[in-house]
Amino acid sequence: MLNWRLDLRLLAYIELFLGFLMGVPTFLAFHYHEQQAIHGFLVTYLAIAVFCSLIVIVSGKPKENIMLSRDGYLVVTLTWVIATAFSAIPLVASGAYVDYSSAYFEIMSGFTTTGATVLTEIESLPKSILFWRSQTNWLGGMGIVVLFVALLPALGVSGTLLVGAESVGPTKDKLTPKIKNTALILWSIYIAFSVLETVFLLIGNLSLYDAVTVTFSTMAAAGFCVKNSSIGTFSSAYVDVVVTVFMLISGANFALYYKALSGKLSSVLKDGELRSYLGIWAFVAFASALYLYTSQTYASFGQAFRYSAFQTASILTTTGFATTDYLLWPAFPQVLLLLLFFIGGCAGSAGGGVKVVRIVTLFKMGRAHVKQRIHPRGIFQVRVGESTVRPDLMSAIATFFGVYIFTGVIGTVLISLSGSDPLTSFAASFLCLGNIGIGFGNVGPTGNFAAFPSAIKWVCSFLMLVGRLELFTVYVLFSKQFWKR
Repeated sequence: MLNWRLDLRLLAYIELFLGFLMGVPTFLAFHYHEQQAIHGFLVTYLAIAVFCSLIVIVSGKPKENIMLSRDGYLVVTLTWVIATAFSAIPLVASGAYVDYSSAYFEIMSGFTTTGATVLTEIESLPKSILFWRSQTNWLGGMGIVVLFVALLPALGVSGTLLVGAESVGPTKDKLTPKIKNTALILWSIYIAFSVLETVFLLIGNLSLYDAVTVTFSTMAAAGFCVKNSSIGTFSSAYVDVVVTVFMLISGANFALYYKALSGKLSSVLKDGELRSYLGIWAFVAFASALYLYTSQTYASFGQAFRYSAFQTASILTTTGFATTDYLLWPAFPQVLLLLLFFIGGCAGSAGGGVKVVRIVTLFKMGRAHVKQRIHPRGIFQVRVGESTVRPDLMSAIATFFGVYIFTGVIGTVLISLSGSDPLTSFAASFLCLGNIGIGFGNVGPTGNFAAFPSAIKWVCSFLMLVGRLELFTVYVLFSKQFWKR
């Protein structure tokens, strides 16, 4: 049975915590004298802190602090839904967004690190609103609940269920015996890389505002940018290189960085998923660059590699930045980028998608099955790096992939009801589900979701949510067994 009083109390504390974090863009609104934005942020903060959260908190403590797995699924899912609902209010109250469905879509895109947008003109919006938009990227990158568990006591309950329900990947790395310490370590590494990238971007002559907002979206593998032409606005090879490197960093398993700092560098270098991840990026980037150069799309191989390396990292890590319109490229590199839609970053990274370890495992499962057909009595293990994949984990990975594709197909059908062409419908569905942000057709690097009707924006918001929480954390709530006593 669900512990409703405890669940609601946890939600109240998390939303109160989120309201506190909204103080940064509120300060910027005062700094830039953006009166409507000030009104929007203050109304939202008061709605969260005073009217909703505090009422729940002071209504009384739960009789017992027992949390079951179903409580974890419910709290995590509702955290993302409610956090988005409140955080979208300043966008409408400031006049930056014309309707609530568009604002909800935008913030869901932010928290889920998708980076898809309904905006056609970005730079004219209040700077505080654009900062909050990018800040939601950064908060969602490592996880709202993970941050809450890291910084605040979870009311005496174990944070393991909460972190487990929000974390991505087929396996959950627990770096220390206490989940709070694990969450704190992951967020510390995340913050350290964020500071480092900001410094490098400042060296590249970006303003502090631009450097911080770009860092927010890079480290979260998200893709929001405060410029109309994304990273291409800066027209800087240096900035492209810095962002490419940090996109690849954000797409790797953050637990590996802790292992490297703990003196286990050799085991990190032998990690099968990391090697596959970097191998996929290198192959697609070099193959695309070679084709772009030989087809005379770019004058030199160096220029071709600059753009292909950036765009490959952007799609593979599900960041969604752009420095050029790759829809103007020849078909071959476009097809390679399309294939990356079904891969994504590493497990335990800030990136979305299916995850490299699942794709590698599925490939090796297929190869083992072929060998089994040839040698029926043989026993063939599936290994990723130095690790043997358990049969139950293989079954879970196959199930996940099947449900993932089915969800994307249903999303494609629903989006097509808006009258969108097949390519746009397909790309919109899978870029939302994979939290990628940019795709093909009318949602390519120069397109957006502005033309979609409100109903489709809600469909896309749902796809982004289930994609970020890896399907089953959300889908379990639709099971009859979940609600039974």
